[in-house]
This record gives sequence, structure tokens and C-alpha cells, in this order.
Amino acid sequence: MDPVIIVGAGPVGLTLALALARQEVPSVVLDEGPGKDEPRLARTVVLREDTTALLERLTGTPLSEAGAHWAGWRAMRRKQVMREVTFDDTVEETEGREGVPNAAPLHIAQHVLTGALRAALADERLVKVAVDSRLDAIEQEVSGVTVHTRGPKGTWWRGSYVVGCDGPRSTVRKLQDIRFPGRTAVERHAVAALHVELPWEGQALLHRMPPWRTSGPSGGEVTGRPLPDGVWRLDWLLPPGKDLVTPELLVTHVRETLAGWSTGPTPPYELLDTGVHTVHHRLARRWRVGRVFLAGDAAHCLGTLGTHGLEEGLRDADNLAWKLASAWHHGLHEALLDSYQTERRAAVAARLRAADQALPLLRGGGGLRAYVPGSARGHDALLIDGHLGQGAIGAPGTYADSPLAPPPLEGEVPVDTPRGAPVMDVRVTAEDGSFVQLRERLGRGALLVLLIAPGTGVWDRKHWATAGIMPRLAAAVTALPYPAELLVAESYPGASAHSVLLVRPDGHLVTALSGVRPADLYAAAEAALGGPVKATKTSKKAKADKETEEAEAAAGSR
Repeated sequence: MDPVIIVGAGPVGLTLALALARQEVPSVVLDEGPGKDEPRLARTVVLREDTTALLERLTGTPLSEAGAHWAGWRAMRRKQVMREVTFDDTVEETEGREGVPNAAPLHIAQHVLTGALRAALADERLVKVAVDSRLDAIEQEVSGVTVHTRGPKGTWWRGSYVVGCDGPRSTVRKLQDIRFPGRTAVERHAVAALHVELPWEGQALLHRMPPWRTSGPSGGEVTGRPLPDGVWRLDWLLPPGKDLVTPELLVTHVRETLAGWSTGPTPPYELLDTGVHTVHHRLARRWRVGRVFLAGDAAHCLGTLGTHGLEEGLRDADNLAWKLASAWHHGLHEALLDSYQTERRAAVAARLRAADQALPLLRGGGGLRAYVPGSARGHDALLIDGHLGQGAIGAPGTYADSPLAPPPLEGEVPVDTPRGAPVMDVRVTAEDGSFVQLRERLGRGALLVLLIAPGTGVWDRKHWATAGIMPRLAAAVTALPYPAELLVAESYPGASAHSVLLVRPDGHLVTALSGVRPADLYAAAEAALGGPVKATKTSKKAKADKETEEAEAAAGSR
């Protein structure tokens, strides 16, 4: 079968290529540029724990060594500290919100991240990167897709599917005549990367209405985010309009901010890079046209109020990869491929709505709202949620209303992870007897079946793999209509002993069942694949029922 053609060699396109390769699907990445990325310390990304784990799993590189995990977060208004967060600890909320464990975000330069992805692809036999290849035509057929590129090596390429990861000005989107409505220049930020020593070592900072600034929306806003080796990225929210950001203006912002944050003389600094970050809010009407898909900035633009669009692009790639792999290996399944648009577009749309609803409150410039008791604290909480990846503005979406969600099952039980949400990372025993983290088993093109069995962690797998309910569960897993891996964990938050969790290849929970229930497990797996698969699976299910009966009989005779 022909490879998947990925248009665009940014972080989303490269991540998708690696994710497909890990599931034995070949791809061609069409890179418009020369295959190199200009170092830009003023262009960085902030990644939550789940997206960091995804990238580390794909690249085999500990990205924490190339970026900075923040020690904490500080939110200030004028001269007052409004809130402090220490990461890798439990944050106690005092306004009716539950305390939640906070893993430190990773702050990394985008060119460093892209370099790690390119290095991982360099030795990947299933991925071909074609540099200086600019797309200019797409032709779809029932059996595949043909695209044309122009450049020094302009040619035709044949593929099974095309995924446009080519940014907000996506050629793929334009060639498919997909509308991209939304708002332009929702916010603008002046950005500077500098080497400097600040009072909050390793702590990110959000400073609203700093006392040295009286102009701009809400009196101004400055964000400071540390990078490795004493480098900081500073962002200043700019007033509405299209006023030119001159080098002199940026230097003025740097000096007055450093002076305002220092108790003594203005600290020395070295200016390394500057830029202007313009935030747009746009959402493509369609993310799929036949065999052509959109992902990342080609499908959506967001990034205001601390949210980071790249993370959503990475989640696009993770969601789409296993569905394309299933279609590539097992045949086209329209409902499964359609679910990509349904799930991901709904998740991104929810974040866009939350940000658009919050913007008038945060950037309204006063009025009666400014005098409502507690309003300032509430506004700060909204911003912090965005920056830290929490709440409606910042938290990753769940797929509770997904078309892949199974119907109510008789044996279903609640756990601390809702249906459709990403599973928590726990230590598990793999089929080869090794102890690994659950996230390490994701993205391999298989469903995960996780049995909660207290006490198994202290015994060699060979002593309990053939005892109790294990033979029956193993038979049920073998019978599933898709490759599946059986894992065992000592515990999982909110799950009782002998619960069985079914997890999608991208780490989202399908269901949790009380005990071994082959019929429910099969029904949930079938739903997670988009509904009934091929007719040949009926005979496989019958065979599974027989194997389950034989396993139960064997267990009863011991």
C-alpha cells in the first residue's frame, strides 16, 4: 500500500510521521524548506506532561535535558503576589476548587524540539523527508491520492492519504476549498529572549498591571518564562492596533521590566532574540475531505490567554495516527476516520469558545466589573488556567461524546478517569514480565487492556499469569477485533481490585469494567473502532466465546 503523504515538516508533521512509523506505516514528509530550522530563542513552546511524554516516547530523547521544567509559577498584580504554585506538589485551592497534583510544564525552544524530531527521523526506515518540495496540486481517487510538488526536484507523489500540517496558510486546506473562519490578531505580544538573572530562579511569572506601566489593556501584562542556561523569554501584551514594534520600544520594555522586578540596580542582560507574537483564532470548517486531512495550525489557530496551539496540534497527530494506521493495515473504516474530525474539532472549539468568552472580562479595560469584589482574583485564575493547562481554557479535551464511545455497559464501573479522558500514568507489568509505565505502551497500534490486581507487583509474572481470572481475561483479549496488549497494575486511581480498563492507542479511556466480562469488553472495543468491523470478525467472536469457555473450564478444574 502507498505511504501517507504529510505536507509540512514542522513539529506536528514530524510527530505524525514518527507516530505512524511506530505503527509500521510508511510516510513521505514534504518539506517546503531546506530541512533545517533557524535557531530562534524567542519562539518557544510550553508542553504539559502528557504531550512531553508523547514526544519523548517517539523521539527516545529526554526533552527535559533540552528544555526547562519550571520549579513554580507566580502570579502578581501591581506589587502584590496573588498566587504561587509549586510544581510536582498538590495545589490547595481556596475557592471551591479541588486540590490537584501539578506536574511541571516543560518550556523548550521550538527549533530544539524540531531538531529532536528530525534526529529521530534520520534513522527511520519508514519515513522519507523530501526537502525543497512545495505542494501545488492534489488529485483524489477512490484508491489513493496523487500530489505534485514544485521545486528543484518537482515531481508527482502517490499516497494512500494526505495530511496537511502546513500551518495557518495551508496549501492543502486551500486546494480542498475548506473555509477557515475566525478572528485575526486577537492579541499581539512583543517578545524578547535574553540572558539575565532574575529574582525567581526557575519560576515562571505572570505580572498583571505592573506599577511601572499604566497604558495598554488592563494596564499592561508581562509574562516571564525561564529556559535553560539562564535564558528567559519575556512577553509584553501590546495595545490593540497595528503599531510598529521597533527595536527601541523592545529595549525600553526590557529595561523598565528588569528595573521594576529588581530591588537594586537593573541587572545586566544580553539580548539574544526578539519578535512579535500575533494570536489568531480560527477553526477550519472541515478537517477531512475524503483521503485528505488537516492537522495543527492548518486546522486551527489559538494561543491567547496562555493557551498553546502546538499542544493541540500534537494531540491532533496522536489522535489521527492510530486511526490512519488502522485503515492502512486493516482496511478503510469510514466511521473511525470520521471520528478524527468529530473528536478533535470539538475539543479545540471548546477551548476557543472558553478563550473568546473570557477575553471581554480580562481585556475589557475596567468598568463596573473592575470593582466587583473578588473579580480580579477570578480573572487571574482564568489566565493561570490557560498558562498552566488547567480548566476550560487550558486543560486537554476529553472525548466523552465521541462517536467511538461505547453504549452503556452492564459491567461498567466508575474510576477517577472519566470516559474519553486521557488515562493516568501508572506502573504496569507488560506481557514480557517487565515493569514499565503505562504511557510507554501507548502509540503501538494496539488497544490496551489493563487489569487491576493488587499484590501482583511483588510476584514474578509466571506465578500468576495462569492463575485466577488471568486465563479467561487473556482469552477475551485475544478475541478482540483489533490487536490488543494485556497489562497488569497493582492499582489505578478510583479502581477496585479486578477492574479491567480498556484504553485506546492514544491513551484515552474507553471504559472500565467490573471483572472479566468478555461480551462487554468486545462491545467496547468494537465501538472504539467505529462500530462493527468486518464480517470475518463474527467468526472470530464466536471462536473467542469458545476459547473463553475452555479457559473457564480449565481454571475450574485446577
